[in-house]
Amino acid sequence: MKLVVTGAKGLLGHQVVRVCAARGDEVIETDVSPGACELDITDMDAVECFLRAERPDWLVNCAGYTDVDGCEEHEERAVSLNAQAPGNLARACKLCGTRLVHISTDYVFDGEKTEPYSEDDIPRPLSVYGRTKLAGEEAVQGTMDDYIIVRTQWLFGPYGKNFVSTILKIASERDTIRVVNDQRGSPTYSKDLARAVRLLMEHDARGIFHVCNRGRATWYDLAKKAVELMEMGTQVLPVGTQEFPRPAPRPKNSILTTRKFTEITGKVLPPWQISLQNYIKEYLLEYRKSGQA
Repeated sequence: MKLVVTGAKGLLGHQVVRVCAARGDEVIETDVSPGACELDITDMDAVECFLRAERPDWLVNCAGYTDVDGCEEHEERAVSLNAQAPGNLARACKLCGTRLVHISTDYVFDGEKTEPYSEDDIPRPLSVYGRTKLAGEEAVQGTMDDYIIVRTQWLFGPYGKNFVSTILKIASERDTIRVVNDQRGSPTYSKDLARAVRLLMEHDARGIFHVCNRGRATWYDLAKKAVELMEMGTQVLPVGTQEFPRPAPRPKNSILTTRKFTEITGKVLPPWQISLQNYIKEYLLEYRKSGQA
């Protein structure tokens, strides 16, 4: 397959490039960062021109404005990157006969459901980030049929800032840290998600899919496990959301069911604890190479 990956230097995009290239795909990296082809996903004409020149089978959109709190302050930017840009990509893909994979989020839900969310549940986003990501999904769905929308959550991994790397940095500087223990989700490893995206393309899937690692956790559970795996002496204490007021409200329960993904691919992702251990090994190796440990 021939692929164009937008946001190719980001947390997920980097892994999609590596996973697909390892499978023998021809991968074209685009990003606003150095080391990739520049492509402005907010410019529909530029995207169409790029796709007509390259003629890829798939475009995998890993780009977006993912700073959840930042979206509250910079709503115009969030609308441009998360809502309007996916519509541009969908229109250009339809004109050029390119299939589209678009990455979305669990934050399209309000978190009030007690059971895991399925693809058929009605989205009710709480934040600007969630609303603009939902608008991006709707723009894709309203434009073309040859799409895959992948909703994921709580992403961690190398090659990008994430909750785990942030917690480990803070834990290295403090004796005690407090972490929210009343929000629930499924931590997801960027490598596992990239492999899942490749599987969905391989099976020529269509529609919305929830994809995350197996198992449930709170942010406290994730932080505590990461600190333990790094063999740090830092004490991790559970606290409520009210102790850490943030600009953007978070869903209390955003656990996703991945049954539909398994039915299509025959695969399940590993438990998050196993994937976190794999990431920690890589993180620690990079940390030591830098001379900080």
